[in-house]
Amino acid sequence: MQKPASPRQRKPKSGQRISKPAKDEIAARAWQRMLSGRRLDILNPSPLDIEIEDIAHGLARVSRWNGQTRGKHSFSVAQHCVLVERLVRTNAPKLDQKWYLAALLHDAPEYVIGDMITPFKHVLGGIYRDIEAGLDRAVNIRFGLPPGLPETVQRSIKRADRMAAWLEATQLAGFSEAEAAKIFIKPAGTPANIRPRPQSPDDAAASFLRRFSILGGYKKQIK
Repeated sequence: MQKPASPRQRKPKSGQRISKPAKDEIAARAWQRMLSGRRLDILNPSPLDIEIEDIAHGLARVSRWNGQTRGKHSFSVAQHCVLVERLVRTNAPKLDQKWYLAALLHDAPEYVIGDMITPFKHVLGGIYRDIEAGLDRAVNIRFGLPPGLPETVQRSIKRADRMAAWLEATQLAGFSEAEAAKIFIKPAGTPANIRPRPQSPDDAAASFLRRFSILGGYKKQIK
């Protein structure tokens, strides 16, 4: 007796439409279990379900440049965030300390959605940006920051982010300066004396949490 085809084996008949999951079905599974035990709703994240230890652990295991970097370890998003915060402090030494914390957390949503290279983000379009923005707001609220950052602070973080990208691209990701100049923006004042060095995930997470503590992040958490 012939066995019925498994769901993976069945193919739609000619002209038959394949039904897509309903929105409520997607929403029902749009969550992630964190090591802290939190269950984070990705589409409607609650600030109270966000823990800095989950963020540090996750970002330390997410690779920048899709892992295409030199070294024994990948250069993680956690390291990138620490570098960006350092550059913001150097570029704008008179900012309130809370904005340095915002710089450290600027890529925090990637502990949930990963670090997608810019070309792929453009392909995905608005849905990726909407999810990223929702997570970003929840992270900011959780750690005592306004849901939306002031424009001047956003510009400072973006400038430092571009500096970090240039340094990473030319020192770790295999881009020559001539090639990088065709793709990336190199802000004026990008330091030549910074040498990013990939760390192990444990060390990267520890460095991230150390900066978070120094910047008063634990005192700012909502309860």
